[in-house]
Amino acid sequence: MKIFIIPFAVCLFLFLPDLQGQAIHFDKSNLQPINVSMSVEKLLGKDVVKVIKDSSIKAVDQPTFVKIGGYHFKNGIIEMNVLNRLLPTAPSFARGFIGIAFRVNDSNNRFECIYIRPVNGRADNQIQRNHSIQYFSYPGYDFEYLRKEAPGQYEAYADMEINEWITMKIEVNGLKAKLFLNNNKQPSLIVNDLKQGSDLSGAIGLWVDIGTEGFFSDLKIYQYE
Repeated sequence: MKIFIIPFAVCLFLFLPDLQGQAIHFDKSNLQPINVSMSVEKLLGKDVVKVIKDSSIKAVDQPTFVKIGGYHFKNGIIEMNVLNRLLPTAPSFARGFIGIAFRVNDSNNRFECIYIRPVNGRADNQIQRNHSIQYFSYPGYDFEYLRKEAPGQYEAYADMEINEWITMKIEVNGLKAKLFLNNNKQPSLIVNDLKQGSDLSGAIGLWVDIGTEGFFSDLKIYQYE
């Protein structure tokens, strides 16, 4: 297993600690905003990448992320700390949408994604709580389609709250992906049939949707051979 650790700092370095003794300079040119605005700054003592969806993109579950360049991901583990806030302009249905896109192809028109809706985690409505976590696959499998075709299969509940750091860990292997939150030993969501197939590989994206001011920190990648 190869281990890649990417801390987000103004200089942005990619480190391979204790593996090959390599440190690879990873500057802003390796962060590619796709239908989002992006900045690198400090938040609560952390070096973060701040991401906001382009307001001209009205549809949901779209390629709206900062794409991490420099390597290819197919199977392995992605771990990241995320924090989100609602923008002053957020619509009433905004839930703090933030997550991780993976296996993003070169054209950004095929990828998988798992995201969270922290506002739903403490909602008084149980149905809304059940929509705290979401998987979707682009193109063709947004949350509305999956919710209609397979109710409850690609969504789940987990306790979480907006404006707090949340650790997301996604394990990907073939057609299966599992999401673990806040270092829990058991997954909060299991997807057994990634819709773009097991052969897709590509980049990782820092994903947000409408109404979200998203912050990403402490990205770690464990890539299977």
